[in-house]
Amino acid sequence: MKKIKDIIAEKPMVGWILFLVTLAIVFLVGLFGASIVERRSETQYLFQASKPINEFEPRNEVWGDAFPRQWDTYKLTLDTTFATKYGGNATIDMLERYPNLVILWAGYAFAKGYNQGRGHMHAIEDIRNTLRTGQPQPATCWTCKSTDVPRVMNKMGVSDFYKAGWSDLGKEIVNPIGCADCHDPKSMNLTITRPALIEAFKRQGKDIRDVTHQQMRSLVCAQCHVEYYFKGKKEKYLTFPWDDGITVEAIEAYYDSIGHVDFVHYLSRTPILKAQHPDWELSQFGIHAERGVTCVDCHMPYKSEGGIKFTNHQIVSPVKYISSACQVCHRQDEQTLLKNIYDRQDKVRQLTEAAEGILVKAHIEAKTAWDNGATEDEMKEVMTLIRHAQWRWDFVAASHGASFHAPIECARILGSSIQKSEEARGILAAVLTKHNVLVPVKIPDLSTKAKAQKYLGFDMVEFSKQKARFVEEEIPKWERAASEREKGMSN
Repeated sequence: MKKIKDIIAEKPMVGWILFLVTLAIVFLVGLFGASIVERRSETQYLFQASKPINEFEPRNEVWGDAFPRQWDTYKLTLDTTFATKYGGNATIDMLERYPNLVILWAGYAFAKGYNQGRGHMHAIEDIRNTLRTGQPQPATCWTCKSTDVPRVMNKMGVSDFYKAGWSDLGKEIVNPIGCADCHDPKSMNLTITRPALIEAFKRQGKDIRDVTHQQMRSLVCAQCHVEYYFKGKKEKYLTFPWDDGITVEAIEAYYDSIGHVDFVHYLSRTPILKAQHPDWELSQFGIHAERGVTCVDCHMPYKSEGGIKFTNHQIVSPVKYISSACQVCHRQDEQTLLKNIYDRQDKVRQLTEAAEGILVKAHIEAKTAWDNGATEDEMKEVMTLIRHAQWRWDFVAASHGASFHAPIECARILGSSIQKSEEARGILAAVLTKHNVLVPVKIPDLSTKAKAQKYLGFDMVEFSKQKARFVEEEIPKWERAASEREKGMSN
């Protein structure tokens, strides 16, 4: 068998070919190696600020100068054109869409005005303009709305922050939700900036510093997207009611044990529990959380720009980015996945509307019973049942995306709500009959927001005028004060 050197000796051209091929391979390997080194260098500096960011820096644009890719996508939360079948980030008057909400929240500010939450960059604008802040509110209401909150909490102290009035801190709270809410300015690591979550973990014997990075990709969201209440008549201390667990029953038992009441219903006189937005709690009972999927995995999927892979900070429904949010794991086509989502949401919505309709009747029937001489003893069990039924309905209805996050748990909770409402109506039928009231009670036409608010005697024109005067007189003062303060920070 001829050796290579013999072949080369006989055919010199072969030697040149081998030399050139070897040279090309060495060149390509070198190029590949250089590319790896370059990408590693880019990754090393991708999450390092080009210039130092101060502690408690609230201005998102300052962070954006250092992280332009993330900032460019985060600014897209200003967009209000995207709508899904049941949500999205468009401006939607939820009382107009679901008029029964007016009756269910009678006696609470939500019955005056409740719009779907828009993108995070609208947080300050929306809380300033809602009719709900047309009446005195505690400063605690600012807690989840702004990157200024950690700064002001640090300056005032957490307890004094909560005790202040909402209007009193308007000149301090001006930057919407953003970078400083979730990231440490030095390391850029995910961090918890709101004490309520840390305190809730501590009361359960847990140290939030022990959680994994993957868990933090949901817990930074759980700082705000949770059920909470304001503890103390004067303190208004933001508290997560998780001491006995995060199920709807465990939180209900916690509230019942301390006698907590969010508002007394205007019609039925029931001491009502108003669910806030238990998004994180309900999501923990869904298949995605069970598989270790986090909020960020779906609502902030990875995006590539050139050779750089980074997190899309638009923070929007996964329906907008099915290819990067869903198809990373699921191999079905987009239409099939969209159908899977809406099938679950449709079924939960049907149960939600059934629960709402029965609860509305229970409240009106209870009012009729009171108006016709029913006693406290006769109504005690009725009010407990209505309280627990409405809590269960609201726990699902107030949670963003619950019908997809945990549809089976939602169905279980709503089934329990319907059962308790019907039990209440059964007792009410006996009470009404005893007081010579014809059953069933006639239910008024509540088919629109305007009709429902008129039934409650709301003067919506006056409410709107009062709010408009407040916005016109107070907001400019807040903005001038904030502008002067931020000039000082820049200097």
